[in-house]
Amino acid sequence: MSRTKRRKAKLNSWLRNKAFTFSKAQLSAFVGGMIDYGIMILLTEFFHLHYTVSILISGVVGAVINFSLNKRWTFHSKNQPYKHGLKVQLIKFILVVINSIFMKSYGTFLITQFIGIDYKISRLFVDAVVSLVFNFNLQKYWVFKKA
Repeated sequence: MSRTKRRKAKLNSWLRNKAFTFSKAQLSAFVGGMIDYGIMILLTEFFHLHYTVSILISGVVGAVINFSLNKRWTFHSKNQPYKHGLKVQLIKFILVVINSIFMKSYGTFLITQFIGIDYKISRLFVDAVVSLVFNFNLQKYWVFKKA
C-alpha cells in the first residue's frame, strides 16, 4: 500500500472514530435530555412550578444520567484511560452542568418572554444549541479528557 493510501485510510479511520464518538454523545444527551424534558413538563404542568425552577430540578436528574452514560459508554476507551479520576471528573462535570442549566433556564426564559414562544418549544431550541456548542466540547475535551 502506498504512503498516500495509508494516510487516506488512517484519516478515514480517524474521521469514523470521531463521528462515532459524536453520535454516541448525542444519543447520550438525547436520553438524558428526554428524561430531563419529561420531568420539566411534569413539574411545570402537574405540580405548577415555574418552568425555570422545573428546568433547574430536571436538569440535575438529566445530568446524573448523562454523566453516567458518558463516563461508561460515550467517552470510555479500554486503550486510552481518562486523564483524571472520578473525583476530578465529577467536579468538572458539575461546573459544566451548573452553567448548562443556567443557560437552558435563562435562554428558555428569554425566548419565551421576549419572543412569545411556548416554553416547551423554547426549551428544545435552547437545549439543542447548548448541547452541541457547549456541553459536547467541554465534556469531551475537558471533563472526560484522555491521558
